[in-house]
Amino acid sequence: MASNSVPNDVTSWKTQLSLPPKDTRPQTEDVTATKGNEFEDYYLKRELLMGIFEAGFERPSPIQEESIPIALIGRDILARAKNGTGKTAAFTIPVLEKVNTQKPKIQALILVPTRELALQTSQVCKNLGKHMDIEVMVSTGGTLLRDDILRLKSTVHVVVGTPGRILDLAGKGVCDLSECTTFVMDEADKLLSPEFTPVIEKLLSYFPSERQIMLYSATFPLVVKNFKDKHMVKPYEINLMDELTLRGVTQYYAFVEEKQKVHCLNTLFSKLQINQSIIFCNSTNRVELLAKKITELGYSCFYSHARMHQQDRNRVFHDFRQGVCRNLVCSDLLTRGIDIQAVNVVINFDFPKNAETYLHRIGRSGRFGHLGLAINLITYEDRFNLYRIEQELGTEIKPIPPVIDRTLYVAPSAMDEPSTTQQAANQAQVAGPPTHPQQPQSHPNYEGHQHHGQRRSYQSYGYNNGGGPRYNNPSRPHRGGGGRNYNNYRYNNGGAPHSDGRPTAPVPGPQN
Repeated sequence: MASNSVPNDVTSWKTQLSLPPKDTRPQTEDVTATKGNEFEDYYLKRELLMGIFEAGFERPSPIQEESIPIALIGRDILARAKNGTGKTAAFTIPVLEKVNTQKPKIQALILVPTRELALQTSQVCKNLGKHMDIEVMVSTGGTLLRDDILRLKSTVHVVVGTPGRILDLAGKGVCDLSECTTFVMDEADKLLSPEFTPVIEKLLSYFPSERQIMLYSATFPLVVKNFKDKHMVKPYEINLMDELTLRGVTQYYAFVEEKQKVHCLNTLFSKLQINQSIIFCNSTNRVELLAKKITELGYSCFYSHARMHQQDRNRVFHDFRQGVCRNLVCSDLLTRGIDIQAVNVVINFDFPKNAETYLHRIGRSGRFGHLGLAINLITYEDRFNLYRIEQELGTEIKPIPPVIDRTLYVAPSAMDEPSTTQQAANQAQVAGPPTHPQQPQSHPNYEGHQHHGQRRSYQSYGYNNGGGPRYNNPSRPHRGGGGRNYNNYRYNNGGAPHSDGRPTAPVPGPQN
């Protein structure tokens, strides 16, 4: 009888779980090339296993297989893995497993570079540990210090925050890190940049001498090695970066003039099957201007950038994650770590200037081995950066083809029931086949793409579609709808906002 008790017990608790629907989307080897381990193999607490399975996790990804058992024995870790392959769970699972809920002290600090990433990571901790009675607190700049002080007067086991705010609280003696034995830095390359390094150095002085330090990132510049040599004890190094870009993300470029970018974006919207998209600009001013233009074209749109109030940024991020709006225009504020599974298209309206930024931007699609599409709008001035980034990342950004195969970025289940508009769009020509921008050269008469002795026109790519913007076309209805207005950052009402941020009267029509 005793021999049957364990299997029956295992079966009973698993059958009582509230599991989410199984994700049937295809995945790439970035997350499927595992050793075949199961989460039960790590002898985790049953309450933690319940949270893991109820969060939709089935088996550990490669970075989780490599990281979790090493982290559980308390060894320092230096882990490098691609964006969107499960790094967050790779460190939150061992952090939660090691927490002693009987001790009312901060036992783990997870440091991240941005407020949005702090909110997201804290939510992962709460979801995975929802059966464990672990108290998780998020603390970032841009919020009231008084609220954090009051929260820390009660029990907190895990703190997720940004460097400046945590150092401020520790310096005031409010955030007691004297028994915090686990220190995690996510996006470590950013946290160890010259901007943050002095803060990290001061923060470490508040930790006990016996501590575990774990660094996770997709890129590790020289500053990480300096930190490792100074503060880490024989760290276990994990490197799963045989290539830099995600295998599930297909990358294209369209060569256009600056003034033609909006028309190009308009046509992409009408022809691609977008679930959710993130559109990146290189400045906050351009973010707002583009969001307004997208609205004038009739598409619902949010925007987010660093100059917005934190409360507004939080609401945009939350609502976009919940699928309230299909398109988000932002600056590089959201390039690091933001995990929104529904995003299948990333558009670089402004091409980034370095490979690191490009890598993090396109990593917002194709999350956890799923399919994604990255489209870059390239001007004559961007041709140097395009070539250099290709060389540095060892990747090829191909010219956009006449027709983009939907199987490259749309899950099979989502292709079963496309709308009539999408069916027509997918049969239409997205762009003419441009040649690759020439590699950097000093010829003074170089004019970029050449075609029959003349510079290729914007129309030759098919983006202008023989007419003006589609809001002048009666066969293409405006899109948008009613809804709350978030102080001039939510452009989804089919028209420009009033000067005080209130939306104009909504224009009926289906949402994009």
